[in-house]
Amino acid sequence: MLSTQTSEIRPATTTLQSSSMEAGRQRQGRLWSNLKEVCDLLHIPAANSIANEELLFQHVQFKTGQRIHTIGQPFDTLYIVNSGFLKTVLIDEYGNEQVLSFPMKGDMLGVDGIHTRHYSSEAVALSDCDLILLPFKKLTALGRIHLELENMMYGVMSRELVREQAMIGMLGALSAEARVARFLVALAERFAQMGYSSKLFNLRMTRHEIGSYLGLTLETVSRTLSAFNEIGLISVDQRTIGIKDPEALKTLRRLPPSRTRGKPATGKSKGGDTVPSGQLLAAL
Repeated sequence: MLSTQTSEIRPATTTLQSSSMEAGRQRQGRLWSNLKEVCDLLHIPAANSIANEELLFQHVQFKTGQRIHTIGQPFDTLYIVNSGFLKTVLIDEYGNEQVLSFPMKGDMLGVDGIHTRHYSSEAVALSDCDLILLPFKKLTALGRIHLELENMMYGVMSRELVREQAMIGMLGALSAEARVARFLVALAERFAQMGYSSKLFNLRMTRHEIGSYLGLTLETVSRTLSAFNEIGLISVDQRTIGIKDPEALKTLRRLPPSRTRGKPATGKSKGGDTVPSGQLLAAL
């Protein structure tokens, strides 16, 4: 899901690239990570039954625009995002794309290939990426010996499924404006988890790709972002987004009428009490 050209966008400690180099080790000119480092990246406990150095996983770098896997390609590998941002898409017979997700650090790709042994989606790098390869045959063989590892992998796959279900629920229940608001909030939270600022970040995906992901048109996404900027919820400078009122974004149901957007986002209740901006927006 972002560009690092804005000077304010900095990880809390080191850059993603340097931290990935420190986490791995060089072997035959390539970067590798052990099982504990992979588990840490996935935010799951490490398998105590396997020594850290017993199992190493290779890193592979992809440039912006490169495809990691394509629809129908034989499935043999799961991928974990160590750094960078991607999109996964379905492509119909006419070449139209439907964006399924925007994987970023700590996410797993390729799970959709397990059932048919062919990838059912396409993964594309939205920025330069560093991915860790998990050969599926190797994982299943280890899982038969180390049940702890098998259970952890099932847990990660289940987590991805829960995310997809949450997205489907959001698309069916929320207005267009609320979908965009929740998307920005979720994106900000993911940035915070990665050590970046949750208040200022650059979008790697286009407004068209955001619309495809949220089930909206490009025009609706652009208009909604402009309206959020107008009423002071965010600031927008091309792809740079500043989050000014995250609580209001979390509770927003729909945009206020255009004639009221220039007014202050606070008001008086019937009893004369001041209504917080987030509550006012949610009630409109």
